[in-house]
Amino acid sequence: MSDRPADRAALRGDCAQCFGLCCVALPFAASADFALDKDAGTPCPNLQGDHRCGIHAKLRQKGFSGCTVYDCFGAGQKVSQVTFGGEDWRTGSREHARRMVDVFPVVRHLHELLWYLTEALSLPAARPIHSDLRRALEQTERLTLQTPDELAALDVGAHREQVNALLLRTSELARAGTRGRGKNRRGADLMGARLKGADLRGANLRGAYLIAADLTGADLRGADLIGADLRDTDLTDADLTGAFFLTQPQLNAARGSAGTRLPESVTHPVHWAARL
Repeated sequence: MSDRPADRAALRGDCAQCFGLCCVALPFAASADFALDKDAGTPCPNLQGDHRCGIHAKLRQKGFSGCTVYDCFGAGQKVSQVTFGGEDWRTGSREHARRMVDVFPVVRHLHELLWYLTEALSLPAARPIHSDLRRALEQTERLTLQTPDELAALDVGAHREQVNALLLRTSELARAGTRGRGKNRRGADLMGARLKGADLRGANLRGAYLIAADLTGADLRGADLIGADLRDTDLTDADLTGAFFLTQPQLNAARGSAGTRLPESVTHPVHWAARL
């Protein structure tokens, strides 16, 4: 069994191959992130007939910054083109549309797990459990290929717990040789914390609340950032080289600069450049 990680291209959203499912299936409430209320299953008023967003270039200016930090990890095109064979929710029956709305969040959760498992397989320190990670990845991929009825009935939470046990072990192995491994901030409330220049190498920041925290110039090399809430976190000139389980949506929700150093799996958000 090969330990070579899977291609991540399929784990990034491809809106051209999707029927605007995130704009239909997901609910949102009027807030700083969204300009209005929308129920799950109701198309966003900005969604056009071709499944494109009518204000895509001005989402932040129009009060929809929440849309700019979202990514489906490729679930949109999987559900649109594979699960439902390219049949549009607009042209199918009402039951067909309802089922697509039910299935999309399930596949999105599974694709997020595929992202983490793929990254875990890229970490040399996790080699002792690569075979287990590979099996979990293959099992998760098989689940994404189930029928709509099977996906709607799937207990995603139970599967996530199984995978999370492997991801926890991956984190321990990856941080074992890193100075700062003893910094356990798992689930910590660090909202608005002043951590400018902090040494957080190899820290466990799983699920930490870092909303609006100041991490300017902080050293986050080799840190575990799975599930960390980085909304409005200032990562200006921070070093996240080698940080793992960091996703593009997390970064999109944060603030940073050209001097922010990132892992190769993610890119500098476009809106960061506007601050330069």
